[in-house]
Amino acid sequence: MKVFYSPHSPFVRKVLVVAHEVGLFDRIELLTSAAGPVTRDAHIVASNPLGQVPTFFTDDGTMLADSRVVCEYLNDLAKASVYPVSGERRFAVLTEHSLADGLLNAALLARYERILRPAEKQWDDWYEGQFAKVRSVIDYFDSAAATLEGRVDIATITLACALAYLDHRYPDYDWRTGRDALAAWHRRFSDRPSMQDTKYGVDRVAAA
Repeated sequence: MKVFYSPHSPFVRKVLVVAHEVGLFDRIELLTSAAGPVTRDAHIVASNPLGQVPTFFTDDGTMLADSRVVCEYLNDLAKASVYPVSGERRFAVLTEHSLADGLLNAALLARYERILRPAEKQWDDWYEGQFAKVRSVIDYFDSAAATLEGRVDIATITLACALAYLDHRYPDYDWRTGRDALAAWHRRFSDRPSMQDTKYGVDRVAAA
């Protein structure tokens, strides 16, 4: 299996954490990429018209696009339990997954507004609107932090990657103050080998 990879992508990290948790991490070859929201990587576009990471290839060469699809594929391949199979629990976890993914999307859009858009064209209200989503989702999970304990599923994995992404890209944003329960949960979850082995900013392609 192969995946187009970026050491800074939270969606790639989510895939790698899932792969680690289900025992498939060492079977995935990381492919270097230069994907971006403005300048696209032609090598990725040749397989995935969106030109985004993660773009994943199964052992038989089938292309899978989007971290949600890839994570579910890995869970299915390993016959694991990152996704609850059915019932109310499945849809509760999927909803939390969507909220954590929404946090990531908002954080990415806010970052793009500041680092890619020319200064004279930046829209402060847009930036603040995206960050309002970030704060709301963090508050939501802080109030539900007790329900996160002991869980390793697609929602908790995505949330852990999202909070770590805030630390990585917004080091001056203190999301922990006033959210002690969530901060404590994240500290414990971040000690998992899957999180330690997939830290942001480490170029695993260059190191291979």
